[in-house]
Amino acid sequence: MITTLLFDLGGTLHDVHGSEESRLRFAAHLIRRLGQYGIALDTTPEALNALLRKNAESYKHRGEQDWTELPQDEIWSEWYLRDFGIPRERFAPIAEELSFLYDYERVENMRKTRLKETIEELHALGIRMGVVSNIISTSLVPHMLNEYGIAQYMETIVMSSSAGIRKPDPRIFAVAMDEMGVTAAETGYVGDTISRDVRGARNAGLGLVIQVANPSIAHRDVAFHGADAPKPDYLVQELYEIPEILRRINDQK
Repeated sequence: MITTLLFDLGGTLHDVHGSEESRLRFAAHLIRRLGQYGIALDTTPEALNALLRKNAESYKHRGEQDWTELPQDEIWSEWYLRDFGIPRERFAPIAEELSFLYDYERVENMRKTRLKETIEELHALGIRMGVVSNIISTSLVPHMLNEYGIAQYMETIVMSSSAGIRKPDPRIFAVAMDEMGVTAAETGYVGDTISRDVRGARNAGLGLVIQVANPSIAHRDVAFHGADAPKPDYLVQELYEIPEILRRINDQK
């Protein structure tokens, strides 16, 4: 029987849409904000936007190799803005603010259709819930859950920014299960990627793996389409399909 569902955030509880307009707007804001803290970036929003995309991709690739999340000040000093030679200690007081803005302003986050109704329906079925997310901010996930009106249903929030480890490392799932006092066999995970979510949930031996279709991130899963690639138990197009899956599974037990 599945008693517990853990959820990814981006691509799962909300869709993430990046546009050139939003990225340039964020780059301009970042230049202004850092200037207010006495950190001058001698660049334009256009150049900074291109640099951020390149450096963030390099950082993401690094994390996919060793499944770790670095401290925020190190991410900003030695990865995202490494071309400017700004020491880590300058970022320490403001790194969380920058990390929050990076995932809140640089992209447009749109909650999934019938998100609150779906979470409420799962709660009515007696399903316990939590979040396990790869994210550099420590405050974005709680903020979004409150914004969407579902924070009260999430018993635990485990983030790579706090845990120092990233999906698909099974240990990040173990942290959530330990906090909730549940076993892997009774726990399911809902995410949108094969490379991080499906593979991570399989690594952790979870009893149920649900993938939410997300064509926009298919390029991250190109290496995971062979016969030996990890596969979800269910592939859904919409989040609101999940309560019926839980009814069927738990009725069969």
